Amino acid sequence: MEKLDYLKKIEKLPEHNDLEWNIPEQKTGTLAIIGGNSQNFSSVIRSAEYLNHNYPIKQLNIVLPDALRSKVPPIPGTIFCPSTESGSFAESALLEESLKNTDINLLIGNLSHNSATTIAVAKAIKNASGPVVLARDSTDILLAEMSELIEDTNLIVIASLAQLQKLFRAVYYPKVLLLSMPLIPVVEAIHKFTLSYPTTILTFHQGQIIVAGSGLVYTIPIEETTYTPISLWIGTLAAKVSAMNLYNPGKLVEATLAAI
Repeated sequence: MEKLDYLKKIEKLPEHNDLEWNIPEQKTGTLAIIGGNSQNFSSVIRSAEYLNHNYPIKQLNIVLPDALRSKVPPIPGTIFCPSTESGSFAESALLEESLKNTDINLLIGNLSHNSATTIAVAKAIKNASGPVVLARDSTDILLAEMSELIEDTNLIVIASLAQLQKLFRAVYYPKVLLLSMPLIPVVEAIHKFTLSYPTTILTFHQGQIIVAGSGLVYTIPIEETTYTPISLWIGTLAAKVSAMNLYNPGKLVEATLAAI
């Protein structure tokens, strides 16, 4: 069998994570959580609560469409941006500034599926100064703009294999991902994809959490972690990935692994 030099199998997680030593004792850094629509904003609030309780972030901003102004209690750091008639983000200078003035941004989802919101959010991401983490339904909503976004060296995509399959198709990538594929062909496809595009990817297949960037692919058995196939997507992993990247700038793959 051909040896895959780019594949790093982590069979057992170490007891101590070296990058966690980089988490400062004093509050530092700015992080924005972006998401929500007039009907649903729970993932934004849960992520904000988790980060506030667990990490010393100096400025944590919650960026919401202003259709939620009457539904969200006063929370320090909340920024209400102009919204569409459907209650999600509209294109605005405030939305762009909200992503531009932070060290890292977490796009946590609960966005409306409409072209106006897709264009607004994509434009804000393109102008963001720091890394942007895409989680939950964010990848699905941005598929129409993904051919440009995927060229961003600061993009971290946390997506199921089904979402990754759609992403490959959206950018006309010649390799096809199938949910029925064995693990190694999936690893090979992701390896080649991250050689073609500078994006960092976190996904899951056949019991393995997969983290990839710059052609390197790491696999971790999910039973060695505290996550489940469901909590990977709806739990706090995306928030932790954002925090670890905040405290370890420029080490996107390493910091994403550290979150696991």
